[in-house]
Amino acid sequence: MSEQLSGLYAVTDSQLLPPDKLLPWVDAALAGGARVLQYRDKSADAARRLEEARQLRGLCHYYGATLIINDDLKLAAELGVGLHLGRDDGCLREARAQLGEHAIIGATCHADLDFAAEAEAAGASYIAFGRFFQSITKPGAPQATPVLLEQARRRFDLPIVAIGGVTLHNAPQLIGAGARMLAVINGLFGAPSASEVERRARGFTELFQST
Repeated sequence: MSEQLSGLYAVTDSQLLPPDKLLPWVDAALAGGARVLQYRDKSADAARRLEEARQLRGLCHYYGATLIINDDLKLAAELGVGLHLGRDDGCLREARAQLGEHAIIGATCHADLDFAAEAEAAGASYIAFGRFFQSITKPGAPQATPVLLEQARRRFDLPIVAIGGVTLHNAPQLIGAGARMLAVINGLFGAPSASEVERRARGFTELFQST
């Protein structure tokens, strides 16, 4: 699991990636080296989300990447893929019991090391901290710092994810402070073309390879 949970962690956004862009932009991110993909769609269209998630599962299988569903235990269970839970989006222990011991389940911890310890005890596969920089997706999220990452690295054995305003410019300091994965939304998918998404993905991937 440790090899799976490292490197670029691409996170989709339905505002950035409408249906006509979702698959080609994600394909480009995976071609550029993204190791983990989170499907994040808060809409109420369950049928469309199921179909899109199925297609994304196929892409991830092709590239050898890991698919994770954001805050939808039912969908993750139906597809047999991973799950990411926000702080107020369900019980991690219940998700672990339903998905099984081998499923990848991540937890949002914001800037709270004690909550991360609770998530670890509840069976989290990885813990995510953020936002580290100004975030378009979640502008009101609590602020986290590289010092927090260093503290988390010393305290936990779980893979650590950094999220929130991550770009190619600021990514190196997060990796240096202890981030095993960088969860990127706008810094990856806020691009004018699929080819630019792939270029950015390769840039993030090279940062991990050089450390």
